[in-house]
Amino acid sequence: MAIIGTQESPQVYRLPQYRYVDAVRWLPPVSAFDRFAVVAYYDTDAGSPSVEIHALNPNPSPTLTPQSSWTPPSRISSLRTCPTPLSPILAASTFLGSLHILACNSANGAVIESEASVAELGFHAGPVASVDLRDGGSECVSVGEDGRVNLVSIVGNSSNLNYRRVFDGNGLVGYTAVKWASPTEFVTGCYGFGIHWWDQRKPGGPVTQFKGNWSQGKTSGIIHSVDIHPSRKHTCLAGGSSGVAFAWDLRTPQQPIVLSGIETGGAAIHSLSESEVWEVQYDCYARSSNISNISSSRILPVMMCSEDGILAVVEQGEEPIELMAEPCAVNSFDIDRQNPSDVICSLEWESIAILARP
Repeated sequence: MAIIGTQESPQVYRLPQYRYVDAVRWLPPVSAFDRFAVVAYYDTDAGSPSVEIHALNPNPSPTLTPQSSWTPPSRISSLRTCPTPLSPILAASTFLGSLHILACNSANGAVIESEASVAELGFHAGPVASVDLRDGGSECVSVGEDGRVNLVSIVGNSSNLNYRRVFDGNGLVGYTAVKWASPTEFVTGCYGFGIHWWDQRKPGGPVTQFKGNWSQGKTSGIIHSVDIHPSRKHTCLAGGSSGVAFAWDLRTPQQPIVLSGIETGGAAIHSLSESEVWEVQYDCYARSSNISNISSSRILPVMMCSEDGILAVVEQGEEPIELMAEPCAVNSFDIDRQNPSDVICSLEWESIAILARP
Protein backbone atom coordinates (compact mmCIF):
# COMPACT_ATOMS: atom_id res chain seq x y z
CA MET A 1 0.00 0.00 0.00
CA ALA A 2 1.35 3.42 -0.90
CA ILE A 3 2.09 5.90 1.84
CA ILE A 4 1.02 9.31 0.66
CA GLY A 5 2.81 12.46 1.74
CA THR A 6 1.04 15.71 2.50
CA GLN A 7 0.81 18.59 0.05
CA GLU A 8 -1.94 20.96 -1.00
CA SER A 9 -3.89 19.20 -3.74
CA PRO A 10 -3.71 20.54 -7.29
CA GLN A 11 -6.74 21.52 -9.33
CA VAL A 12 -7.42 18.72 -11.83
CA TYR A 13 -9.39 19.39 -15.02
CA ARG A 14 -10.39 16.43 -17.22
CA LEU A 15 -11.15 17.14 -20.87
CA PRO A 16 -12.89 14.35 -22.87
CA GLN A 17 -11.40 13.89 -26.36
CA TYR A 18 -13.42 10.99 -27.86
CA ARG A 19 -10.26 9.66 -29.48
CA TYR A 20 -7.38 7.70 -28.00
CA VAL A 21 -4.64 10.05 -26.80
CA ASP A 22 -1.24 8.48 -27.51
CA ALA A 23 0.90 11.37 -26.20
CA VAL A 24 0.74 14.98 -25.04
CA ARG A 25 3.42 17.66 -24.86
CA TRP A 26 3.52 21.36 -24.08
CA LEU A 27 4.63 23.42 -27.05
CA PRO A 28 7.37 25.96 -26.21
CA PRO A 29 5.63 29.35 -26.25
CA VAL A 30 5.72 31.55 -29.32
CA SER A 31 4.75 34.59 -27.22
CA ALA A 32 4.38 35.48 -23.56
CA PHE A 33 0.60 35.51 -23.85
CA ASP A 34 -0.12 32.25 -25.68
CA ARG A 35 0.03 28.66 -24.50
CA PHE A 36 -0.27 25.59 -26.67
CA ALA A 37 -0.27 21.82 -26.32
CA VAL A 38 0.57 19.15 -28.90
CA VAL A 39 -1.58 16.02 -28.89
CA ALA A 40 -1.06 12.74 -30.76
CA TYR A 41 -4.44 11.10 -31.40
CA TYR A 42 -5.58 7.76 -32.77
CA ASP A 43 -9.16 7.27 -33.94
CA THR A 44 -9.75 3.57 -33.35
CA ASP A 45 -13.03 3.56 -35.32
CA ALA A 46 -11.52 5.07 -38.46
CA GLY A 47 -8.02 3.72 -37.91
CA SER A 48 -6.62 7.20 -38.49
CA PRO A 49 -3.81 8.95 -36.55
CA SER A 50 -3.26 12.70 -36.25
CA VAL A 51 -1.05 15.24 -34.53
CA GLU A 52 -2.79 18.44 -33.47
CA ILE A 53 -1.76 21.71 -31.86
CA HIS A 54 -4.31 23.13 -29.42
CA ALA A 55 -4.50 26.56 -27.84
CA LEU A 56 -5.02 26.51 -24.07
CA ASN A 57 -7.56 28.95 -22.70
CA PRO A 58 -7.23 28.81 -18.89
CA ASN A 59 -10.32 30.85 -17.96
CA PRO A 60 -12.73 30.22 -16.41
CA SER A 61 -11.54 26.60 -16.60
CA PRO A 62 -9.03 25.14 -19.06
CA THR A 63 -10.22 24.41 -22.58
CA LEU A 64 -8.29 23.24 -25.65
CA THR A 65 -9.06 24.73 -29.07
CA PRO A 66 -7.60 23.08 -32.22
CA GLN A 67 -5.23 25.36 -34.16
CA SER A 68 -3.47 23.09 -36.62
CA SER A 69 -3.38 19.43 -37.64
CA TRP A 70 -1.05 17.03 -39.45
CA THR A 71 -1.77 13.47 -40.60
CA PRO A 72 1.12 11.02 -40.09
CA PRO A 73 1.50 7.84 -42.17
CA SER A 74 0.77 5.65 -39.13
CA ARG A 75 0.13 5.81 -35.41
CA ILE A 76 2.52 7.95 -33.35
CA SER A 77 4.97 6.03 -31.16
CA SER A 78 6.89 8.97 -29.61
CA LEU A 79 6.44 12.74 -29.49
CA ARG A 80 8.83 15.53 -28.44
CA THR A 81 8.91 19.33 -28.68
CA CYS A 82 11.78 21.80 -28.63
CA PRO A 83 12.27 25.57 -28.89
CA THR A 84 14.54 26.97 -31.60
CA PRO A 85 15.67 30.53 -32.40
CA LEU A 86 13.12 30.69 -35.24
CA SER A 87 10.09 28.71 -34.02
CA PRO A 88 9.16 25.61 -32.01
CA ILE A 89 9.62 22.25 -33.71
CA LEU A 90 8.12 18.82 -33.07
CA ALA A 91 9.60 15.36 -33.53
CA ALA A 92 7.08 12.59 -34.09
CA SER A 93 7.95 8.95 -34.77
CA THR A 94 5.61 6.23 -35.97
CA PHE A 95 4.93 2.53 -35.64
CA LEU A 96 5.90 2.18 -39.30
CA GLY A 97 9.46 3.21 -38.45
CA SER A 98 9.49 6.78 -39.78
CA LEU A 99 10.55 10.06 -38.16
CA HIS A 100 8.94 13.42 -38.89
CA ILE A 101 10.11 16.92 -37.96
CA LEU A 102 7.37 19.56 -37.93
CA ALA A 103 8.04 23.30 -37.76
CA CYS A 104 5.51 25.81 -36.46
CA ASN A 105 4.91 29.28 -37.81
CA SER A 106 5.32 31.57 -34.83
CA ALA A 107 3.97 34.59 -36.71
CA ASN A 108 0.57 32.91 -37.04
CA GLY A 109 0.29 31.56 -33.51
CA ALA A 110 1.09 27.86 -33.65
CA VAL A 111 0.38 26.55 -37.13
CA ILE A 112 2.31 23.59 -38.52
CA GLU A 113 4.16 25.18 -41.43
CA SER A 114 6.48 22.49 -42.78
CA GLU A 115 7.25 18.79 -42.47
CA ALA A 116 10.36 16.77 -43.26
CA SER A 117 10.67 13.01 -42.92
CA VAL A 118 13.06 10.13 -42.71
CA ALA A 119 11.06 7.16 -43.91
CA GLU A 120 13.34 5.11 -46.14
CA LEU A 121 13.74 1.38 -45.74
CA GLY A 122 16.45 0.59 -43.20
CA PHE A 123 16.05 3.64 -40.96
CA HIS A 124 14.34 1.41 -38.39
CA ALA A 125 13.00 -2.11 -38.73
CA GLY A 126 9.62 -1.83 -37.06
CA PRO A 127 8.39 0.93 -34.73
CA VAL A 128 10.59 3.77 -33.55
CA ALA A 129 10.39 3.32 -29.78
CA SER A 130 11.57 6.77 -28.70
CA VAL A 131 13.00 10.05 -30.00
CA ASP A 132 14.47 13.15 -28.40
CA LEU A 133 15.37 16.59 -29.75
CA ARG A 134 18.63 18.19 -28.71
CA ASP A 135 18.34 21.67 -27.19
CA GLY A 136 18.22 24.14 -30.05
CA GLY A 137 16.59 21.63 -32.38
CA SER A 138 19.62 20.90 -34.59
CA GLU A 139 19.67 17.14 -34.01
CA CYS A 140 17.29 14.33 -33.12
CA VAL A 141 18.20 10.88 -31.78
CA SER A 142 15.97 7.87 -32.42
CA VAL A 143 16.04 4.34 -30.99
CA GLY A 144 14.05 1.18 -31.57
CA GLU A 145 13.54 -2.34 -30.36
CA ASP A 146 15.46 -3.35 -33.50
CA GLY A 147 18.60 -2.20 -31.65
CA ARG A 148 19.28 0.68 -34.00
CA VAL A 149 20.40 4.09 -32.76
CA ASN A 150 20.20 6.90 -35.33
CA LEU A 151 21.21 10.56 -35.27
CA VAL A 152 19.21 12.87 -37.54
CA SER A 153 20.63 16.28 -38.42
CA ILE A 154 18.07 19.02 -38.97
CA VAL A 155 19.32 21.52 -41.53
CA GLY A 156 17.66 24.93 -41.66
CA ASN A 157 14.07 25.21 -40.48
CA SER A 158 13.54 21.40 -40.55
CA SER A 159 13.37 21.48 -44.37
CA ASN A 160 16.20 19.00 -44.86
CA LEU A 161 17.07 15.90 -42.82
CA ASN A 162 20.19 13.74 -42.91
CA TYR A 163 20.75 10.73 -40.71
CA ARG A 164 23.58 8.42 -39.79
CA ARG A 165 23.58 5.09 -37.97
CA VAL A 166 25.35 5.30 -34.61
CA PHE A 167 24.82 1.68 -33.63
CA ASP A 168 23.00 -1.46 -34.74
CA GLY A 169 22.38 -4.14 -32.14
CA ASN A 170 21.47 -6.66 -34.88
CA GLY A 171 18.68 -8.07 -32.74
CA LEU A 172 20.90 -8.68 -29.69
CA VAL A 173 19.64 -5.60 -27.85
CA GLY A 174 16.49 -3.51 -28.09
CA TYR A 175 16.20 0.14 -27.06
CA THR A 176 13.01 1.58 -25.60
CA ALA A 177 13.83 5.14 -24.41
CA VAL A 178 16.31 7.92 -25.15
CA LYS A 179 17.25 11.36 -23.77
CA TRP A 180 19.94 13.90 -24.60
CA ALA A 181 22.34 14.72 -21.75
CA SER A 182 24.61 17.23 -23.54
CA PRO A 183 25.38 18.31 -27.13
CA THR A 184 27.51 15.16 -27.51
CA GLU A 185 26.00 12.68 -25.01
CA PHE A 186 22.71 10.85 -24.63
CA VAL A 187 21.33 7.97 -22.61
CA THR A 188 19.18 5.02 -23.71
CA GLY A 189 17.00 2.59 -21.81
CA CYS A 190 16.49 -1.02 -22.81
CA TYR A 191 15.32 -4.43 -21.66
CA GLY A 192 16.52 -5.98 -18.42
CA PHE A 193 16.38 -2.60 -16.64
CA GLY A 194 19.50 -1.70 -18.63
CA ILE A 195 20.82 1.81 -19.32
CA HIS A 196 23.50 2.75 -21.87
CA TRP A 197 25.43 6.02 -21.92
CA TRP A 198 26.66 7.26 -25.31
CA ASP A 199 29.28 9.85 -26.25
CA GLN A 200 29.61 10.89 -29.91
CA ARG A 201 33.27 11.72 -29.28
CA LYS A 202 33.83 8.01 -28.61
CA PRO A 203 32.10 6.13 -31.46
CA GLY A 204 31.55 2.40 -31.69
CA GLY A 205 29.05 1.80 -28.91
CA PRO A 206 28.02 2.94 -25.44
CA VAL A 207 30.87 4.25 -23.30
CA THR A 208 29.35 2.86 -20.10
CA GLN A 209 26.32 0.85 -19.14
CA PHE A 210 24.24 -0.25 -16.19
CA LYS A 211 22.95 -3.83 -16.02
CA GLY A 212 19.80 -4.31 -13.99
CA ASN A 213 20.86 -7.37 -11.99
CA TRP A 214 20.01 -5.73 -8.66
CA SER A 215 16.22 -5.97 -8.59
CA GLN A 216 15.62 -9.37 -6.97
CA GLY A 217 15.95 -11.23 -10.25
CA LYS A 218 13.61 -8.94 -12.20
CA THR A 219 16.07 -8.59 -15.05
CA SER A 220 13.33 -9.11 -17.65
CA GLY A 221 11.93 -5.65 -16.87
CA ILE A 222 11.79 -2.86 -19.43
CA ILE A 223 12.86 0.77 -19.13
CA HIS A 224 10.00 2.85 -20.56
CA SER A 225 11.30 6.36 -19.87
CA VAL A 226 14.55 8.16 -19.03
CA ASP A 227 15.32 11.75 -18.06
CA ILE A 228 18.39 13.88 -17.32
CA HIS A 229 18.39 16.76 -14.85
CA PRO A 230 19.52 19.96 -16.64
CA SER A 231 22.02 20.88 -13.92
CA ARG A 232 23.09 17.35 -12.89
CA LYS A 233 23.89 15.65 -16.15
CA HIS A 234 25.79 12.86 -14.42
CA THR A 235 22.51 11.50 -13.04
CA CYS A 236 20.01 9.60 -15.18
CA LEU A 237 16.44 8.92 -14.08
CA ALA A 238 14.60 5.80 -15.28
CA GLY A 239 11.12 4.30 -14.93
CA GLY A 240 9.90 0.90 -16.06
CA SER A 241 8.25 -2.39 -15.21
CA SER A 242 6.90 -3.45 -11.80
CA GLY A 243 6.51 0.13 -10.57
CA VAL A 244 10.27 0.69 -10.68
CA ALA A 245 11.71 4.23 -10.70
CA PHE A 246 15.39 4.69 -9.96
CA ALA A 247 18.34 6.99 -10.60
CA TRP A 248 21.70 6.02 -12.05
CA ASP A 249 24.69 8.15 -11.06
CA LEU A 250 27.67 7.84 -13.40
CA ARG A 251 30.02 8.44 -10.47
CA THR A 252 28.78 5.21 -8.80
CA PRO A 253 27.55 3.32 -11.86
CA GLN A 254 26.77 -0.02 -10.19
CA GLN A 255 24.76 1.37 -7.26
CA PRO A 256 21.27 2.46 -8.40
CA ILE A 257 19.31 4.85 -6.20
CA VAL A 258 15.87 3.30 -5.94
CA LEU A 259 12.95 5.72 -5.64
CA SER A 260 9.96 3.41 -6.02
CA GLY A 261 8.97 -0.14 -6.76
CA ILE A 262 11.31 -2.61 -5.03
CA GLU A 263 13.26 -3.30 -1.89
CA THR A 264 17.02 -3.19 -1.65
CA GLY A 265 19.26 -4.24 1.20
CA GLY A 266 16.30 -5.14 3.37
CA ALA A 267 15.04 -1.55 3.45
CA ALA A 268 11.50 -0.95 2.20
CA ILE A 269 11.09 1.57 -0.60
CA HIS A 270 7.78 3.44 -0.73
CA SER A 271 5.94 2.24 -3.84
CA LEU A 272 2.90 3.87 -5.38
CA SER A 273 2.54 1.32 -8.14
CA GLU A 274 3.24 -2.30 -9.00
CA SER A 275 2.48 -1.81 -12.70
CA GLU A 276 4.33 -0.16 -15.57
CA VAL A 277 5.81 3.28 -14.96
CA TRP A 278 5.23 4.85 -18.36
CA GLU A 279 7.02 8.16 -17.90
CA VAL A 280 9.37 9.91 -15.47
CA GLN A 281 10.55 13.52 -15.37
CA TYR A 282 12.49 15.58 -12.89
CA ASP A 283 10.05 17.98 -11.24
CA CYS A 284 11.63 21.41 -10.89
CA TYR A 285 8.45 22.77 -9.27
CA ALA A 286 8.36 20.43 -6.28
CA ARG A 287 10.50 21.61 -3.38
CA SER A 288 12.75 19.06 -1.74
CA SER A 289 11.51 18.07 1.71
CA ASN A 290 15.11 18.06 2.93
CA ILE A 291 16.49 21.44 1.85
CA SER A 292 19.37 21.25 4.32
CA ASN A 293 20.67 18.03 2.75
CA ILE A 294 20.64 18.80 -0.96
CA SER A 295 24.02 17.50 -2.06
CA SER A 296 25.16 16.55 -5.54
CA SER A 297 24.45 12.91 -4.68
CA ARG A 298 20.87 13.45 -3.54
CA ILE A 299 18.16 12.86 -6.14
CA LEU A 300 15.82 15.81 -6.57
CA PRO A 301 12.01 15.31 -6.74
CA VAL A 302 10.70 13.20 -9.61
CA MET A 303 7.26 12.96 -11.21
CA MET A 304 6.02 9.61 -12.51
CA CYS A 305 2.86 8.18 -14.09
CA SER A 306 1.73 4.57 -14.21
CA GLU A 307 -0.46 1.97 -15.85
CA ASP A 308 -2.64 1.79 -12.73
CA GLY A 309 -3.61 5.44 -12.95
CA ILE A 310 -1.19 7.16 -10.59
CA LEU A 311 0.49 10.52 -11.13
CA ALA A 312 2.81 11.27 -8.23
CA VAL A 313 5.96 12.99 -7.05
CA VAL A 314 8.60 10.78 -5.41
CA GLU A 315 11.78 11.79 -3.65
CA GLN A 316 14.72 9.83 -2.34
CA GLY A 317 14.04 8.59 1.19
CA GLU A 318 10.70 10.42 1.48
CA GLU A 319 7.05 9.46 1.31
CA PRO A 320 5.57 9.86 -2.20
CA ILE A 321 3.00 12.56 -2.89
CA GLU A 322 0.04 11.44 -4.98
CA LEU A 323 -1.21 14.16 -7.31
CA MET A 324 -3.88 12.21 -9.15
CA ALA A 325 -5.42 8.73 -9.03
CA GLU A 326 -7.45 7.67 -12.07
CA PRO A 327 -9.52 4.55 -12.82
CA CYS A 328 -7.46 4.12 -16.01
CA ALA A 329 -3.82 4.34 -17.06
CA VAL A 330 -1.98 7.66 -17.17
CA ASN A 331 0.01 7.01 -20.33
CA SER A 332 2.10 10.17 -20.59
CA PHE A 333 2.55 13.60 -19.05
CA ASP A 334 4.56 16.76 -19.53
CA ILE A 335 5.59 19.51 -17.12
CA ASP A 336 5.45 22.99 -18.62
CA ARG A 337 9.03 24.37 -18.67
CA GLN A 338 7.85 27.98 -18.51
CA ASN A 339 5.07 27.33 -15.97
CA PRO A 340 6.23 24.22 -14.05
CA SER A 341 3.19 24.33 -11.76
CA ASP A 342 1.13 23.09 -14.74
CA VAL A 343 1.10 19.48 -15.93
CA ILE A 344 -0.72 17.94 -18.88
CA CYS A 345 -1.51 14.19 -18.99
CA SER A 346 -2.96 11.70 -21.47
CA LEU A 347 -5.45 9.25 -19.97
CA GLU A 348 -6.31 5.86 -21.43
CA TRP A 349 -10.03 6.61 -21.32
CA GLU A 350 -9.83 9.04 -24.27
CA SER A 351 -9.25 12.18 -22.25
CA ILE A 352 -6.65 14.76 -21.26
CA ALA A 353 -6.07 15.96 -17.73
CA ILE A 354 -4.55 19.34 -16.85
CA LEU A 355 -3.23 19.88 -13.34
CA ALA A 356 -2.68 23.33 -11.87
CA ARG A 357 -0.56 23.15 -8.73
CA PRO A 358 -0.88 25.87 -6.05
